[in-house]
Amino acid sequence: MIPASFEYHAPTTLADALRLLGRNREDGKIMAGGHSLTPMMKLRLARPGSVIDLRRVPGLSYIREEDGHLAIGAMTTYWDIMSSELVQQKRPGLAATAAEVADIQVRNKGTIGGSLSHADPAGDMPATVLALEAEIQSRSSRATRATPAERFFVDTFVTRLRDNEILTEIRIPVAPARTGESYKKFANKASHYAIVGVAAQVTLGRDGNCEKVRIGITGAGPKAVRARASERALEGRDPSDRQIERAANMASRAVTLYNEDIHGSGEYRAHLTRVMTRRALQEAVANAK
Repeated sequence: MIPASFEYHAPTTLADALRLLGRNREDGKIMAGGHSLTPMMKLRLARPGSVIDLRRVPGLSYIREEDGHLAIGAMTTYWDIMSSELVQQKRPGLAATAAEVADIQVRNKGTIGGSLSHADPAGDMPATVLALEAEIQSRSSRATRATPAERFFVDTFVTRLRDNEILTEIRIPVAPARTGESYKKFANKASHYAIVGVAAQVTLGRDGNCEKVRIGITGAGPKAVRARASERALEGRDPSDRQIERAANMASRAVTLYNEDIHGSGEYRAHLTRVMTRRALQEAVANAK
């Protein structure tokens, strides 16, 4: 399949990229790794008049620790994240999620910023950035803006990014002591997208009870969401199998509208949401211990 005609731009500075985006606000598209945008253009589900490729823009691919956070550049690939010793040490759930994305070709070229900007309802990264309470930074030609991950995802392929902004960095707090993380998904066998995926972060207090619980769900509905009822059900309580099961059964309430397609009914996805939440919580608790 061949995409509709478009103008291709390869800026070499972020300022140039922002200027191009400003001139093409109505029909311009930013390209990062290209693994999401290119197939949509070939199917003509997306028909941008201009494509602004960020691959020649320096300074957007990095992983470093700053002020109690992991700072990750938007053009950092899944492979860089999953193989980073710093990420494995400070936020192992993020490394584990990157390792679950698609196949090795996509992990080598696909980027975290591209994934979050694209906001595919079955993407893996949105669930984990929600569970890890990430902050997503974007820049326009005039200002830099920070958006909490829980406010970033609006709907299917829709985020809080403005049409004159480029996502530049993801900031994730370094995990406190006695914290465990997990990402579990039931994947489509062909595409490896999540039919349902659940990320969990559990911090245990000195008494062994759950001090803090965060749960992100992807694949089930039109956007990634937090399972707040499940979080509240566990916080302050002993993470026994019975309590985890109770919390997991509440997880399906987080999704107000379930996806329905050839891969699974809404009822099936609601069931998977409960199952994947239980498995993610069990592993996160075990890792915290």
